[in-house]
Amino acid sequence: MFDRASTFGEALDNPDARAILERYLPGIAASPMATQFRGGRLGQLVALVPALEDVEERQRFFAALADIGEGSARAPYAPAIEPDRGFEDDSVAAGSAAVTLPGAVALWEPLEIRLAGPSHGNPFVDVELDAVFTRGGEDVRVGGFYDGDGSYVVRALADRAGTWSFRTRSTARSLDGIVGEVEVLEAREGRHGPVRVDGFHFRHADGTRHRPVGTTAYAWTHQPGALQEETLRTLAQSPFAKLRMCVFPKSYLYNANEPADFPFVGSLADGFDLTRFDPAHFRRLEERIRQLGDLGIEADLILFHAYDRWGFADLGPAVDERYLRYVVRRLAGFANVWWSMANEYDLLWSKDLDDWERLAAVVGEEDPFGHLNSIHNCRPVYDYDKPWITHVSIQRVDVYRTAENTDQWREQWGKPVVIDECAYEGDIDQGWGNITGEEMTRRFWEGAVRGGYVGHGETYYPPALDGAGSFGDDDEVLWWSKGGALHGSSPERIAFLERLQAESPTGVWDPLPSDWDVPWGGVAGAVKVGYFGFNRPRFRNLILDEGAWRVEVIDTWNMTVEEVAGEQRGQVRVELPGRQFMAVRLTRLGD
Repeated sequence: MFDRASTFGEALDNPDARAILERYLPGIAASPMATQFRGGRLGQLVALVPALEDVEERQRFFAALADIGEGSARAPYAPAIEPDRGFEDDSVAAGSAAVTLPGAVALWEPLEIRLAGPSHGNPFVDVELDAVFTRGGEDVRVGGFYDGDGSYVVRALADRAGTWSFRTRSTARSLDGIVGEVEVLEAREGRHGPVRVDGFHFRHADGTRHRPVGTTAYAWTHQPGALQEETLRTLAQSPFAKLRMCVFPKSYLYNANEPADFPFVGSLADGFDLTRFDPAHFRRLEERIRQLGDLGIEADLILFHAYDRWGFADLGPAVDERYLRYVVRRLAGFANVWWSMANEYDLLWSKDLDDWERLAAVVGEEDPFGHLNSIHNCRPVYDYDKPWITHVSIQRVDVYRTAENTDQWREQWGKPVVIDECAYEGDIDQGWGNITGEEMTRRFWEGAVRGGYVGHGETYYPPALDGAGSFGDDDEVLWWSKGGALHGSSPERIAFLERLQAESPTGVWDPLPSDWDVPWGGVAGAVKVGYFGFNRPRFRNLILDEGAWRVEVIDTWNMTVEEVAGEQRGQVRVELPGRQFMAVRLTRLGD
């Protein structure tokens, strides 16, 4: 009766279960701090025990608990619901639903087929709909979704110019067998298409370089509208090209406010109908994704997370899959979407590794346009060798050292490395949320010269340092979750770093042979950047590769670049100011 859903306190109070806890979780069960974990789910606590990172050992732990004949009985999960094959009887003509086609659609925009169909029963679960599009001689299946009030939508990403023909398929007779054509024209100016992996880096589908200089505002779309608008204004003035954000709301420190609506119909007080989605909620989310796209920002959508008081972290397999199919079908038509299966997957006590593989397969099945997908850890990292994972999305694995691991992570997994959480610039009482702007900037540079990308976040409290960003009675508007205004000192330094990377011949830096005390990155044979970090030398003797080089001293904090006079060859002594956070850049000149 004891399982992943049982609380630590319930198991601790049972003598037989307590003995198992003391055997498998000795550092927690036998600790004077055990009372602090009483409300935690056993499925969460296993993430804190290194020995239970081993799958077989974790299975033995839960099997031992399952043999105990006491404990709280969880309610059974909701079953899967098959579409109703008799939703419309034979009196309804096949393909009789009215169809609304868009005019010509620009490349990389959503291509939307809207059908006026039946609204009786529960179309969210009673009706299955998709369409097969043919473009350029190739077919692509795109799943449809119910948008409420008798409106059904099939939304594709227009990823190829030319004529698109389609034919719908549905268990509802009126929606089945509808055919039509849509023209896809060339892309609008500034639209580059979805981001793809390019070796250890990224490019848009049209070949334009993308550097995922990212930030985090987990729950910004669950805040009042005025605060969301301020977040967009802030992003428009920021260097950030990617935003991590949750589909589900968040319940955690500084996140006690109740959202106005949810992905499912219902509320915390009245309960949720897990068979019905709230189309109005998703239309507002789609508008925010569109607005991010207009700013050139990728929406890195977190599909699951553990910070929950509404029950969304434990929906059960059938509802998890229903939710994923609905979300992916609605949002895969947007070019600027990335998928993140979970934030801190190992804290989601209701799911194990097999569940994540199953759920990732659902996303892959429903996304025919190949958006990027990854999964994010708290403590044990996921196996990023999995073929569905396009890039490494990782958070710090040590209080001090994380970005310094970038080059070895590249070598280990052979994929781009994005450190989506390296801690947050701020001053709250939590160790993850009170590093300085200098330290945030240093971590960005350490990751950059090692060929990866580091993510930003900010947790200043009280956040309204200059009177901005405070809405009503909620004075806990911290950027890392609710968005609003930025108060830190690192964003402009991050923008400076991004400009320097953009100046390289390839638009990116890769790790280069380094000194024991100085990491070097850049473009082999063309540009070399050495970063001194928290060291503060007064000079550095450099032995240059063959040929003539321009040598520049970079102050990464004061954002200056000073050239050493003249062409340099052979060995050169570079004078430095004896301050922290300095770098040098060597650029090969024409011989």
